[in-house]
Amino acid sequence: MNLLSQLLSRPSAQTQARRRRVKGIELKNAAEIATMRQAANIVATVLHEVAQRVQPGMTTADLDTFAEARIRELGATPSFKGYHGFPGSICACLNNEVVHGIPRQRKVIRAGDVLKVDTGAYFEGFHGDSCITIPVGQVSPAAQRLIETAEAALYAGIEQVKAGNTLMDIAGAIEDVAKAANFSIVENYVGHGVGRNLHEPPSVFNFRTRQLPNVRLEAGMTLAIEPILNAGNKHTRTLSDRWTVVTLDRSISAQFEHTVLVTETGYEILTDRSGL
Repeated sequence: MNLLSQLLSRPSAQTQARRRRVKGIELKNAAEIATMRQAANIVATVLHEVAQRVQPGMTTADLDTFAEARIRELGATPSFKGYHGFPGSICACLNNEVVHGIPRQRKVIRAGDVLKVDTGAYFEGFHGDSCITIPVGQVSPAAQRLIETAEAALYAGIEQVKAGNTLMDIAGAIEDVAKAANFSIVENYVGHGVGRNLHEPPSVFNFRTRQLPNVRLEAGMTLAIEPILNAGNKHTRTLSDRWTVVTLDRSISAQFEHTVLVTETGYEILTDRSGL
């Protein structure tokens, strides 16, 4: 999500008053967390199935059609479709495309591509959100290293999630993994809270900064943590479709994202795919 959009997106004062919040961040209760687990499991299931289906010759529109049908079959609605006018149920980005790629019939997936698929599901009032990067067939060693580093950066950030830690703990862990591998971090697009709304406070950044609030984590927060790493520099631009963001230097990009619950002793990855 665009960082400026997140910072400008705030629930009404009346809505805030009805819910348990810390500094404008909603804390979910046990019943709400149970529903979020179901929303997140739908997302995890669909991404798992998408990854199994991907093969050269398909189009990103093919994947979008499949993902939308599966989300609906599982009892949810696609979080992304129609969101601020976005036309797809997934964001599908190839190679140097960074985020918000519109699925298109003319966008053919080829062997050696690096494919990012991001999707969300809205189930009984709550959203789940997750992204994976898929190597299509045999990719270059450099691309494989970028993919592995982006995933390692995500899990390094997640390992810092527990009540009492801060957003800076997450950001620093992600940044350290990326820098150690000499990859750049996209700074214009960051993680976010997720729950009743697809994008909620706080902004969950992937780099150390003093320009954003360093929120202390509390049990019941639900965060979408999503580092985006580029093989080249961090700079991006948006294409004429006003959605698809690409690297300015045409280098490849990789992204991973999970919806994560903060607990008293650590975390729970709500969009975990490991058991599927």
